[in-house]
Amino acid sequence: MKIAVVGLGIIGGSYCKALKAHTNHYVIGINRTKSVAEHALRLGTIDEIGTPESLGDADITIVSTYPQACVDFIKENGQYIKKGSIVTDAAGIKRKICPQLTELSQKFGFVYVGSHPMAGKEKNGFDAGDENLFMGASFLITPCGADHDSVNVLAKLAIEIGFGTIKMTTPEEHDRMIAFTSQIPHVLACAYVLSPSCPNHVGFSAGSYRDVSRVANINSKLWSELFLENKEPLTEELEVLYRNILEIYKAIKNEDKETLTELLEKGHQVKQQLGE
Repeated sequence: MKIAVVGLGIIGGSYCKALKAHTNHYVIGINRTKSVAEHALRLGTIDEIGTPESLGDADITIVSTYPQACVDFIKENGQYIKKGSIVTDAAGIKRKICPQLTELSQKFGFVYVGSHPMAGKEKNGFDAGDENLFMGASFLITPCGADHDSVNVLAKLAIEIGFGTIKMTTPEEHDRMIAFTSQIPHVLACAYVLSPSCPNHVGFSAGSYRDVSRVANINSKLWSELFLENKEPLTEELEVLYRNILEIYKAIKNEDKETLTELLEKGHQVKQQLGE
């Protein structure tokens, strides 16, 4: 197949690198900054530098940009997309963009299947991309009314490039769970390193500091968009987190060892029951 990847940042770059390393598919790279696409071509991680018109040759188009930028790109260039081909995104939120992209698919005649690769790093840009980034990771699919065959084509491609789990979900469930599994940890990490103690951590820190602070190395523009577009599920999870922290805070402040031990044990039991 011919596969177009739009946006050659860390995720788009990893798609290109994985496709070239693990499949025989022909890869078209489309990027706003041409020098990045030229770099990818020199490295052999794409077969062709594409333009929007190149979408007419692609059997699958993967738009790996910020969520609303994905919608805007399809609005502007949907007329070039091959009729009947598959278009997917890599966005970390779905309720906002899936209805828009489904509507555009009906307008322009392509098949939209939402997806979200559950993989990443605390770095950005094409060079941070990795052909093995997706190895063993979960690939979330929101079919959004797409036909069974198209969904299967995308799922099969995900397995080819290393994903270990394919999970079907709805935009609503996706955004609710992502608020908990992905967005809350980023909020927590950023709040944590805002402590005035953070600059002095060297020599006092080990694994616990690294684990909690790791994802504070954040793309603030992207994550601000993701947080705001997922406002309702994220604020609900933040309220739960706030209540739990407040309970622990009160137990410590009041020197209530019994309550504190009980709260900590609850967390311990949850992790044990999950087998993690």
